[in-house]
Amino acid sequence: MKKNTLLLFCLIPFFSFSQTLPVSENVYKNEIEQWHQNRVKALKSETGWLNITGLFWLKEGENTFGSGNENNIVFPKGKADEKLGAFILKGSTVSLAVSSNAIVQADNKLFVSGIIFDEKMETPVILSHKNLKLFIIKRGNKYGVRLRDLESEALKNFTNIDRFDVNQKWKITAVYEAPKQDQTIPVKDVIGLTTETPFGGTLHFEIDGKKFQLEATLEGNELFIVFADETTGNETYGGGRFLYAVKPSEGNTVVLDFNKAYNPPCCFTDFATCPLPQAGNKLAIAVSAGEKTYGHH
Repeated sequence: MKKNTLLLFCLIPFFSFSQTLPVSENVYKNEIEQWHQNRVKALKSETGWLNITGLFWLKEGENTFGSGNENNIVFPKGKADEKLGAFILKGSTVSLAVSSNAIVQADNKLFVSGIIFDEKMETPVILSHKNLKLFIIKRGNKYGVRLRDLESEALKNFTNIDRFDVNQKWKITAVYEAPKQDQTIPVKDVIGLTTETPFGGTLHFEIDGKKFQLEATLEGNELFIVFADETTGNETYGGGRFLYAVKPSEGNTVVLDFNKAYNPPCCFTDFATCPLPQAGNKLAIAVSAGEKTYGHH
């Protein structure tokens, strides 16, 4: 009896372990699925990228706008009044003067005239007209009007984003090399601008016994990585993909989960200003994890 009891006791840990492994795998897959669903929800939201339908760069002085062809900035036909008013760019400040018969709102109140963007504002004024929303963005020394259409065709036609199968192989522990001092690195974007961006550090890791590294910029306490690999331009978006990782508060290890690699906004709209991968962030391996390309991009 004792011998049989001992044998059963010895088998229990093995049996338990073999049963919990698939559960652990399922828990991880569920985590990635939840992350993906949140990602889709954000894309489809009022502040998502699927409703971005325009980007119009301002010239110094007056910039008239509306759906009429005589305007400096021409909004899509049928989406706006012919004459909505004028944006006035003066140095680093943008003001708006609304035409007398036009209805433009800010915070659900009629907006007639005033400053809508300057360097001191934490967030620009968001304006609305019919199903459109518009606000000012700055890129380098350029100022532009970004346009949202809450009934855009891209939003109406969106179904989902193709992805590689989830595989824990692509959840990698990297060695984090922090910068020796605060510094910036030049980051080029799709519109040809180069921006000096806070450098977050270098991540060293191995895949299938081969050594790789990626440079990250810094966003708060997160490391932001733009990378390309051997799937780029084929199965995945030609402008590379994005990935976030948490900057360690202590120690020198960082988790890189390529199952959460995702498409830049430029994959969904022609009116984004996405950063491009740096020369050193082009991996000589096919990262078959995360999002695949979308639509015609």
